[in-house]
Amino acid sequence: MKDYRRYSYWLETAGDLTPRPPLDGSLDVDVAILGAGFTGLWTAYHLLEREPSLKVVVLEAEIAGFGASGRNGGWCYSGFPYPASKLLEEYGRDTAREICQQMYASVNDVGRVCELEGIDAHYLKAGVTDVARNDHQMQHYRDYYETYRTLGLEEHYQLLDRDGVDERLRVARAVGGFRMKESATIQPALLARGLANAVERHGGVIYEQTRVTDYTPGPPKPTLHTARGNVTARAVVLAGEAYLAALPKLRRAIMPMTSHMVITEPLPDAVWQEIGWEGREVVGGMGVTAGYLNKTVDGRIAFGPYRSVVPYGSKITDSLNWQEDIFDHARRSTIDWFPAARGTRFTHAWGGVFGIPRDRFPTMSFDKRTGIATGRGYTGSGVSTANLSGRILADLITERDTVLTHLPMTTHVSRNWEPEPLRWLGTTLVRKSLQRTERIAEKTGKYPDKPTLAQRIWRS
Repeated sequence: MKDYRRYSYWLETAGDLTPRPPLDGSLDVDVAILGAGFTGLWTAYHLLEREPSLKVVVLEAEIAGFGASGRNGGWCYSGFPYPASKLLEEYGRDTAREICQQMYASVNDVGRVCELEGIDAHYLKAGVTDVARNDHQMQHYRDYYETYRTLGLEEHYQLLDRDGVDERLRVARAVGGFRMKESATIQPALLARGLANAVERHGGVIYEQTRVTDYTPGPPKPTLHTARGNVTARAVVLAGEAYLAALPKLRRAIMPMTSHMVITEPLPDAVWQEIGWEGREVVGGMGVTAGYLNKTVDGRIAFGPYRSVVPYGSKITDSLNWQEDIFDHARRSTIDWFPAARGTRFTHAWGGVFGIPRDRFPTMSFDKRTGIATGRGYTGSGVSTANLSGRILADLITERDTVLTHLPMTTHVSRNWEPEPLRWLGTTLVRKSLQRTERIAEKTGKYPDKPTLAQRIWRS
């Protein structure tokens, strides 16, 4: 059996990881869910909260929280994966504003359920502080603020000057920053494991060590296929995010991309006095040495660099997780941000995959005719977005007419990624071009006036 503790610091410190029993024979239920990550678990939880009599089954290939849900940066972030400026442009002010407000509600719902169910996931609604380390980055944050001001949501955001950043934490060469108040920090594996327990307390059944190999849409009823039996249901929910690419029908629907983290030993009080960061908000930034950062309850810095690998043919293997060049870059970047931590020992490093749709716009839909529902495509911003998916899918499956069921994600269909080798070559060249642009900008202080060809391809 796998040692699941080695897949992340979060999983290592999440308590007992003994797998639940696998499926043993075929079943017929009300709702069958592929994947015991955040999307699948939130969908199960909200279905049972709405209709406790439902027979809900979750099938998981490994253990609950094994994938991105147990390895991410611990950002319960109110930002939607698709930029607010593009939501405004493509869907109008009212819809863009509603999506933003539903993301705030998702952050709050995570906290509500943690309190209600007694899940000690280290949830703290402390917000996000994004740090600008040059004037170009600061202009991006001014543009963000203007978009939210246009949406009438500026009270949830704050532009910071250098002194404003220093009051929260001291980052080398900071020039300013941007606060997003409606966000929280979590220990993600504790949240996933606790949520799985809550689903079971409410009557749901989770079968682990049960890999779904295919699915069949209805009519009459959709079915999940496994080597241990088939599960037929009124509704089947495909909630495997990047792992959905392993299913033949969805191979080009979503692209796996890796994300990686390193984490320090607990820092001495003297180092924390130099760094500040007393509020425990999550921290981010832009540029070559930037990433997504978290301060743990025991005083460690977790740093996730903006470096990744795209697997050829969407093949997800354990070898993708261990990228020493990326880990080394992350360790050096941590010290670049916080020179006071020089000499600190890094105790863990890990990786995982998240899913990207071709147009970067998530899908949260239910086709009543086929009985197939899906929530996917979070492009690395999945902790709170998965909660929104779960709430939307629960309303759609139980046929409730709510504000959630009229959001554009419920009818959205992303076009497929290009076939290999075009997809791998294109995405690899684009990422290298973007990194080269950032390196030049950090040396010269100037960015190109117009997007590069690679950037235009990435946005198309």
